[in-house]
Amino acid sequence: MSETKCRVPELFGSRVFNEETMKQYVSSSAFREWKECLKNGQPLSLYVANDIADGMKNWALENGATHFTHWFQPLTGITAEKHDSFISPVPGGKISMDFSGKELVRGEPDASSFPSGGLRATFEARGYSAWDPTVFAFIKDDTLCIPTVFCSYSGDALDKKTPLLRSCEAVNRQALRILRLFGDTETGKVISQLGPEQEYFLVDKELFLKREDLRLCGRTLFGAKPPKGQELEDHYFGSIRPRVAAYMKELDEELWKVGVLSKTKHNEVAPAQHEMAPIYTDANTACDQNQLAMEIMQKVADRHGLVCLLHEKPFAFVNGSGKHVNWSLGTDTGHNLFSPGKTPSQNAQFLLFLAAFIKGVDEYQELLRCSVAFAGNDHRLGAQEAPPAIISVFLGQELEAIVDSVISETDYEERSKGSLRVGVDVLPPIPQDTTDRNRTSPVAFTGNKFEFRMPGSSQSIAGPATVLNTIMADSLAEFADALEAAGTEKPFNEALHDLIKRSFELHKRILFSGNGYDDEWVAEAEARGLKNLKNSAKALTSYILPKNIELLSRHGVYTKAEIAARHEIHMEQYCKVISIEAETLVDMVQHGILNAVSNYISHLCETISRKKAALPNAPCRVESALAESLSELNESLLDTMVELKSTLQTVPSADGETLLAYYHDKVFLRMEQMRAIIDKLETLTASEFWPYPNYCEMLFSV
Repeated sequence: MSETKCRVPELFGSRVFNEETMKQYVSSSAFREWKECLKNGQPLSLYVANDIADGMKNWALENGATHFTHWFQPLTGITAEKHDSFISPVPGGKISMDFSGKELVRGEPDASSFPSGGLRATFEARGYSAWDPTVFAFIKDDTLCIPTVFCSYSGDALDKKTPLLRSCEAVNRQALRILRLFGDTETGKVISQLGPEQEYFLVDKELFLKREDLRLCGRTLFGAKPPKGQELEDHYFGSIRPRVAAYMKELDEELWKVGVLSKTKHNEVAPAQHEMAPIYTDANTACDQNQLAMEIMQKVADRHGLVCLLHEKPFAFVNGSGKHVNWSLGTDTGHNLFSPGKTPSQNAQFLLFLAAFIKGVDEYQELLRCSVAFAGNDHRLGAQEAPPAIISVFLGQELEAIVDSVISETDYEERSKGSLRVGVDVLPPIPQDTTDRNRTSPVAFTGNKFEFRMPGSSQSIAGPATVLNTIMADSLAEFADALEAAGTEKPFNEALHDLIKRSFELHKRILFSGNGYDDEWVAEAEARGLKNLKNSAKALTSYILPKNIELLSRHGVYTKAEIAARHEIHMEQYCKVISIEAETLVDMVQHGILNAVSNYISHLCETISRKKAALPNAPCRVESALAESLSELNESLLDTMVELKSTLQTVPSADGETLLAYYHDKVFLRMEQMRAIIDKLETLTASEFWPYPNYCEMLFSV
């Protein structure tokens, strides 16, 4: 253990072309210009690009790399890469190893073979990847990976990184306006910060390969409840089993090599479920590193004879996996803007940012819900420690009491001796972490950040982060406009107080500290006017609400065409996932379950015949009852499967929203009906006849 500890500092970032490495391989003048360009947002000169490219190449070659790739994040939700070697021909049949600034700055992958939502057609194949110099290049599998954005020939964003960067800039612009009003002239940049907690399951690879549904869909489409699940709560934070510990050790080391700040590892609530959490960092880096982490998690698992499942709900009856996104805003001077201060002015600023966030979540609750709406997440939201589909914000009792005091201008009894008014000396210190945590809350304040608990474990966090940044930017812009317009009409503190009070009054409905699973909350939320978009088929139709289009385009995060394209992609992907799952279920039933159950029924009948032949009066109640029950269930399964096949064969030619409803209300319903029958069959069929590994084997074999 001591040897590993000693190696960590030298291990960390050893496969990353970070600033320390750049100083060794790039001229001091080029390094200074690169830093200046990052600070001012200016493009690099070709001279500097060539210098950096040459340094990158030399470092990569020394570390065993033979190829380079522009590593980008298309709208598939995973990363993409096209590898090119460094070789260039020279006279005499030899080669040199070259890499130019032009190759560093721009690549040209095929844009028509990725989801585009109509932005690209098959005959419009040209697309560009452009270097993102704000995050570091790294070596993966002997290839130099250069993080890039991805856009079409006409300039439309075809990736998740570009809108994220736009949203980061939008919230930076508006937050700086607010800070200047508070007299902050030192802050040069406000940075969106993220820390994604990554949950996952580990299963034995041999068992995984025997389950077609896991291989094709990432989740089990059927499986009877095992005798033991998570009821005893003995797995959570429990002792890590040797095989898993070995996996986690190698995972940490591989993540550290590529600069991922992997900090925490532990067993999660469900059997075979675990979690990895990194240290907080800027949103762009956090999104890149989370995508990289998911890939490495799966590769390392394979080396240990395991499979890492990132699906939100690979197994029914136990907890699913989320990706809790901790989000905040920080300054380049080291101040967290959601950290309560020690002076009235600091707390007034904190309350303004708090009010802005609450306002944004309330006004754009549908858009925030859409950011986590996809087929996999539908199985998780609303049960077993995952938040419900109703968006609400949890502040905790003490902070919510302060909000109430601001609204009513009454004493805050715990700390204040006078009327509570923002910006004056009686505003009390606001403590951190004085409240319980609420695991049923979709959006919870946790001391100096908000934990967005709704994202699914398999999804890119770029989408949710983009929405969080944009709704915050919008609220801050409106607040800045109001405070700037107040001007000489009233003192700043008075205008500030009135603004915060009014905002809390208008948006208090989104605050909720109770049990999000309670049926009473559903009724109360409806009375408050909050949306309950229970599934993706309902949620995704809200993506293109006029107010959402106006918001995203007003802040330059998406163009209207890019919004429409993403709407088409989200709907299409939902329908495709359900279709693939349904086809897989049919295949497993046709080629596995129906025949297996029939064989067992035949075995039972043969047993009855043998017993009767030997002893005519022998009782055969067990075999007869089983055979009869299995026969009835198998016939029912056949009928339901035929109905599902018919449903798949009669998909209407309709627009996306009609198809969404069809796949949810028709196809998925038939799948659930089939699952109920299959799970009963599994409990009655002898294990030697059942064709697939069961839940007990998969959850408790590692």
